[in-house]
Amino acid sequence: MENEAMTLSGILRHKGSSVAHVAPAVTIAEVTALLSHHRIGAVLVCDDAKRLLGVVSERDIVRCLALHGGAVLQMTASQIMTRNPQTAPPATSVPEAMAMMTEGRFRHLPVIEDGELIGIVSIGDVVKARMDLQDQEVDSLRAYVAGAA
Repeated sequence: MENEAMTLSGILRHKGSSVAHVAPAVTIAEVTALLSHHRIGAVLVCDDAKRLLGVVSERDIVRCLALHGGAVLQMTASQIMTRNPQTAPPATSVPEAMAMMTEGRFRHLPVIEDGELIGIVSIGDVVKARMDLQDQEVDSLRAYVAGAA
């Protein structure tokens, strides 16, 4: 049985399932204010039924700034979002999520269960979960060695 702490479900249980999201018509100026206020790197774009339409990340904004200059601030989330982002179910293991994010070169992974958005994890969340598990393993090995001595 997969260690629940080593799944996206475990990460969400620890960090919470609150998700910053915006409507497709929200301007990029508003998106940047939201990103700054919450100190996050991406926001999900959802319709009125909270269905995932896309993701607007800092990288998306920077790419558009390079192409359109300051005019990007008047553009909408739906105009610059990454459409159909890769998602994962909550049972996805941390190593699987890390591999998906590394291979796909993205830093934010929406978590979907039964077609419903239940959270988002960042590469930082995944790395932290992996490091926490390694710390637990080291502590267990130290306790074992100390008990065997």
